[in-house]
Amino acid sequence: MGTTDFYTLIQKDRGERKTLDFKGTLLDYLHIVKESPEISALSHERLYRLIVEPGVEVIKTEEDPRLRRIYGKDTIKKYKFFENDFFGIDEVLMKLVRYFHSAAMRGEESRQVLYLVGPVGSGKSSLIEALKKLLESSPPIYALEGCPMREEPLHLIPKHLRPAFEKELNVKIEGDLCPVCRYRLKNEFKGEYEKFPVVSVDFSIRSRKGIGVVPPVDPNNQDTSVLIGSVDISKMDLYPEDDPRVFALNGAFNVGNRGIVEFIEVFKNDVEYLHTMITATQEKSIPSPGKGSMIYFDGVILAHSNEAEWNKFKADHTNEAILDRIVKIEVPYCLELNEEIKIYEKILRKSNFKAHIAPHTIEVASMFAILSRLALSNKVDPMTKLKIYNGEEIIEKGTTKRIDVMELKEEAGREGMTGISTRFIMKALDSALSDSEHNCINPLSVMESLIKEVKEMAAPEDLKKRYLGFLQDSIKKEYHQILEKEVTKAFIHGYREQAQDLFNNYLDHAEAFVNKTKLKDPNTGEELEPDEEFLSSIEQQLGITPSAAKGFRQDVTAYMFSVLRNGGKIDYTCYEPLKEAIEKKLTASVRELSRIITKSKVRDQEQSKKYDAMVEEMKRNGYCDHCCNVVLKYAANNLWKD
Repeated sequence: MGTTDFYTLIQKDRGERKTLDFKGTLLDYLHIVKESPEISALSHERLYRLIVEPGVEVIKTEEDPRLRRIYGKDTIKKYKFFENDFFGIDEVLMKLVRYFHSAAMRGEESRQVLYLVGPVGSGKSSLIEALKKLLESSPPIYALEGCPMREEPLHLIPKHLRPAFEKELNVKIEGDLCPVCRYRLKNEFKGEYEKFPVVSVDFSIRSRKGIGVVPPVDPNNQDTSVLIGSVDISKMDLYPEDDPRVFALNGAFNVGNRGIVEFIEVFKNDVEYLHTMITATQEKSIPSPGKGSMIYFDGVILAHSNEAEWNKFKADHTNEAILDRIVKIEVPYCLELNEEIKIYEKILRKSNFKAHIAPHTIEVASMFAILSRLALSNKVDPMTKLKIYNGEEIIEKGTTKRIDVMELKEEAGREGMTGISTRFIMKALDSALSDSEHNCINPLSVMESLIKEVKEMAAPEDLKKRYLGFLQDSIKKEYHQILEKEVTKAFIHGYREQAQDLFNNYLDHAEAFVNKTKLKDPNTGEELEPDEEFLSSIEQQLGITPSAAKGFRQDVTAYMFSVLRNGGKIDYTCYEPLKEAIEKKLTASVRELSRIITKSKVRDQEQSKKYDAMVEEMKRNGYCDHCCNVVLKYAANNLWKD
């Protein structure tokens, strides 16, 4: 880009900003409101519109088998605004937007604090940062010029005229002038409110424009001026103490009027310090510093802290007044494997690491994160539970009964509020990336890094032992299955076609068995009995007993017919238990051959040709020369031991 191009870019931006700048009087502003009544929306409504404006996708779970397995029959809403930054917390996001929707309708939520509670690294702060940045990037609003509260110009309209103006403008006018503007109206404009200047103002986190932040304050040094401003002592000699000109309205509630006030680690503050919250929510007004009158406040109050602080605060019955004004939303860790993977992929995209990441590396790390967060169940082992929570269809071994995700969630209670944080996993990934000699990391190096991190973590020994058990047993076994499948797929030319042929064959014979009909040989036209031996060879991969086989075959055929009736396409992947059985059958059929070729130190010409073809296929599937060599050596030494 040349110098001229830079200058053009600067001039274009400056021109666009100038068109957004507005300076006029209340009369000019009234014409703008007449054309666009939403301009005068209150803070909750404005923020709600900004969230839903990019788009909302409504998903009916009955139309998506995987989502139905995760969420049951609930309707899921996905908000485009959150889709690239937040994963696996759809229910939290729906509660969040529901709060803003209710508050936008001026319901009780508009007079409540939105409070997020959850474990470290679950995304509480990130959610609030996203809302602050959304407000920062929003179009300017209109405010009274020179007003420290950046207040709504319609506050100038006298109470007795408001019904007429509301009807004419199609808006509801709420709120009163702040003491500073009231003084100016009387003394500068002699009560002629229509001449009061109105300007456009934007939002800025750094400049404290419309976004106020309250960090935790030392209980021994708490000063309410942080919240509501103070009296400017230097002006006390010039004006009386109740004169608005002595007010320095620069507290978080003054700054955050018409925008957001954020309380960081809110309950670290002394209770008396939080009393301003009560009037700000219920009465929508805050005290003036000194002896001034109450000031109207319209802002979204967001607060967050960890669960220990919440429990301590809640246990004290003297805090009931504040508790009654809180809408609490729990933000747990993600419990869905596919979504957890997206979190680390997003973070890694933003980092400067350029190393190659072998297939299943982030998946293995994500498995560990989720296993640490799951409550122990009497119904299934942790790895099976992880798969069920990921929307995979799992049936109980030896039966045709599906395991119900809702039963597992009811049994677990408050799941996802404890466990390993995303930051812990990222530290392990970063360590593996930093230590990688070949500029490549793989599932094995990441498992080593995680084991090292767990051993060094500050935690009770029994918890560390449990976490190491996940890494050295559950995840290791699961990775062995994944790797065996990967090598098998690479080894078999046309793996998918062979799997599909097995699937079609199984379906034909199962349907004939269930309907008590015969099959016609496509070549000879001869009528054949369903091959029960072939059906059993597939079913035994899942541990289905002969007594349960009939029910399984009925389930499979009924499921396939329902997919076809709903206009879906059927292939070997669309019914998870059958997919698993077919893949196991294929793996078993080539295990011996792939074992010989992978383990061979010296290969004949035919074996070398097959090995090279397998390596090329693995490289096409995302492996580089280094990680392909590492995992194949590992497979030879660990998967197919003599």
